[in-house]
Amino acid sequence: MRKFSTKNNIIGRFALLKSKTDGGDLKKRLRQWQHSRSWARLICEAEKMWRLESRELKRLGAMELIQLQNEMPFNVRRRVNFWLVKYSGATRLEN
Repeated sequence: MRKFSTKNNIIGRFALLKSKTDGGDLKKRLRQWQHSRSWARLICEAEKMWRLESRELKRLGAMELIQLQNEMPFNVRRRVNFWLVKYSGATRLEN
């Protein structure tokens, strides 16, 4: 005879599973992490233009960096600074 699992039995076996609200919080934190990392990568790419010999490309890199700093939301700057340290970026953002 086959034994069917009840809801209580399943919950008892998988006590480590989180509720839906915990999953939403995890997705939110992951999205913030990815967003901050993306900003830092863009800044590092603009910084790489400074190392080139062409004066025009250096100017373009500086303009790009200023534009990125102006567009970046203030609430992510601390996280972006963390990623800039990890990527060995020269730029640091003010809070």
